[in-house]
Amino acid sequence: MKKIINKPENFVDEMLSGILKAHSKDFKKADQSLREIVRKDAPVEDKVAIATGGGSGHLPVFLGYVGHGLCDGCAVGNVFASPSAAEMYNVTKAIDSGKGVLYLYGNYGGDVMNFDMAAEMAAADGIEVKTVLVRDDLATGEDISKRRGVAGLFYAYKIAGAAAEKGLDLDEVVVVTEKALANTRSLGIALSPCVIPESQRPTFTIEDDEMELGMGIHGEPGIERTELKTADKIAEIMIEKILADGPYQSGDEISILVNSLGATPKEELYIIYNKVADLLAEKEIKVYRKYIGEYATSMEMAGMSITVIKLDEELKSLLDAPAYSPFFEQSDIVNRG
Repeated sequence: MKKIINKPENFVDEMLSGILKAHSKDFKKADQSLREIVRKDAPVEDKVAIATGGGSGHLPVFLGYVGHGLCDGCAVGNVFASPSAAEMYNVTKAIDSGKGVLYLYGNYGGDVMNFDMAAEMAAADGIEVKTVLVRDDLATGEDISKRRGVAGLFYAYKIAGAAAEKGLDLDEVVVVTEKALANTRSLGIALSPCVIPESQRPTFTIEDDEMELGMGIHGEPGIERTELKTADKIAEIMIEKILADGPYQSGDEISILVNSLGATPKEELYIIYNKVADLLAEKEIKVYRKYIGEYATSMEMAGMSITVIKLDEELKSLLDAPAYSPFFEQSDIVNRG
C-alpha cells in the first residue's frame, strides 16, 4: 500500500510539526517536545484540566480533541504505541491550573502503565490526578473492566470537557464522565488492513470478500470473520448487538456516532445510517444528536464503527455545549434532531 511520506521513522514527528504549523493559534508544545501538545491558552485558570494520549495513527483521536470544551493536552506516541510516562508528566504540568487533572484515555496496557507512572510523578509535585479509562468496545468480552477504548473516546472527551469548562470540580467531572461511559457502547467492522509506516506491512490479512466484526483499531482479532454482507445487514447486526449489550430500551434518547476507520467514505456511512435510523425508530429510541464521519480512525483501514450513548438531561446539556478544536467544532445547534 502506497504512502505519501518521507522517511518512515520521521512519520510521527513530521506529522506533528505540520499540525503545529497549520494550527499555531490553537496548539503549542508543552515544553520542547513535539510529542507534548497542549491548548494554546494552557493552563486555563480555575478549571479542571484534562489530559489524554496514545499512539499515533488514529486522528482525530487523540490530539484532535485538544481544545475549548474538550481536552487540555495530549501526549503522542509512535504509531499504535504508547507515549512515555515523561511525556505524559510534562503535559500534566503544562495544563494544571491548581484544580487537578483528569487522565482520560483508552484502556490499553501500555497507556495504563505509563499514565499511572506519570500520575505518581505529578503527585510528587502536588498535582492531584484522577483517571477515567474508556472501555466502550463490546467486542472485547463481557467483562467491561477489560474492554478496549475505541470511538467512545469521542463522547468521553465531549462530556468531560464540557463539565470541566462549566466549572465542575475534579470529583464531579469524574462522576459525570463515568456515568456517560456506563451508557456508551461501540462495535466496529474491518474490511481491510492498514500499514504502519515503519513496518511497511499490513497489520493483518483479510480476503476481498470477507469482513471482520469487532476487530480492534490496531488489528486485534474481532468476534468473527464472515463473508462481506450488505450495508443493511451490517447495520442490523451491529445495532442488535449494541442494544442488547447496553442499557437501552424503548423511549430512550441517545446520541449515535457512525465513524469511518479511515478509508470508508461518508457516502457509505450514510447508507449505514439510513438503515440504523429505521431500526432505532422501530424500537422507539429517539436520536437526539448524530455524528457521521471520521472521529476515531486506524490509518487507512477500511471499515466503520457505531457508538451509542444513552442520554439524560445532564448528559444532553453537556453534549450540547459548544466545543472547538481544529479537528472538531460544535455550536449549540449542530446535529440536533
